[in-house]
Amino acid sequence: MRRLFQLLVVYPLVLALLAVGAGMWWLQQPLSLPAGTSAAQPLDVVIAPGSSAQSVAETLAEAGVGAPSTLLYAWFRLSGQSRDLKAGSYEFAPGTTPRSLLDKLVRGDQALRSITLVEGWNVRQVLQALRNAPDLRQDLEGLSQREIMALIGYPGRHPEGRFFPDTYRVVKHAPASSVLRQAAKAMDERLAQAWAQRDPASPLRSVDEVLILASIIEKETGLDSDRRHVGGVFSNRLRIGMRLQTDPSVIYGLGEAFDGNLRRSDLDRDTPYNTYTRAGLPPTPIAMPGMASIMAAVQPLDTKAIYFVARGDGSSQFSATLDEHNAAVRRFILRR
Repeated sequence: MRRLFQLLVVYPLVLALLAVGAGMWWLQQPLSLPAGTSAAQPLDVVIAPGSSAQSVAETLAEAGVGAPSTLLYAWFRLSGQSRDLKAGSYEFAPGTTPRSLLDKLVRGDQALRSITLVEGWNVRQVLQALRNAPDLRQDLEGLSQREIMALIGYPGRHPEGRFFPDTYRVVKHAPASSVLRQAAKAMDERLAQAWAQRDPASPLRSVDEVLILASIIEKETGLDSDRRHVGGVFSNRLRIGMRLQTDPSVIYGLGEAFDGNLRRSDLDRDTPYNTYTRAGLPPTPIAMPGMASIMAAVQPLDTKAIYFVARGDGSSQFSATLDEHNAAVRRFILRR
């Protein structure tokens, strides 16, 4: 009877305890990842939407996680969290244990990347930055700007200036269009906030006009402290019907023909963006304005100035009369 008791109870219990101990030990041990894997170059694994726990285990094993898929699947099941695994793009660095791997999959702690869109960029620069981002899925290639705007939910809208300059966090391997979609929505939100705070005396009649003027202020301003003053000058000009005469708009109208040197002949060449030959605002923004420029458009400084000229140090000299302006030009531009 004693021998039978040992065979039926004691030995199985000992084996079970050993198995549990081995399992607990394994859960804490770093998994063997492929050669070359490091903190800087982690193992990249994409879990497809709708994957079962068994499929996830197989995907991980095939990617090079150092454990058989059957063992991983057993762990997922025994944990009671096999139904909580989330699809997405994940990175696993050396030191990852079976327990931390499962925790990451359950939390949906996906690999993220930062994409920065810079104030003052035009749409060509934005699209180039997205093309240069190695961890984005390029879904904009071959599309026209019109098709891109339709893809992100803005059909018929001109893309220039429509994306708010900021740093966006996106999941690794996210489509490039998702960055534009976030940035476009962010710009809508900022414009709505600014429009609600606009000066009642502002000559601007719509958020589109706010965006256009803000883009000009962005390109014309070297110092943050000058933004509202520049906004005041352009608001005064719009109010009295004076042409804006802003070089950045002319340059934008020249497109890729601009070689970095703005000539008198360029100022005389009529385009929809030539604010020397045409009154009012240009037809579209000319760049992405930041929030400071947007607010300068809707809350311009109350000033009598209708002229300004660069001093050469990033700041501007503002004038209320043509005589004052000419004197400023002689001093700061002609150095007389």
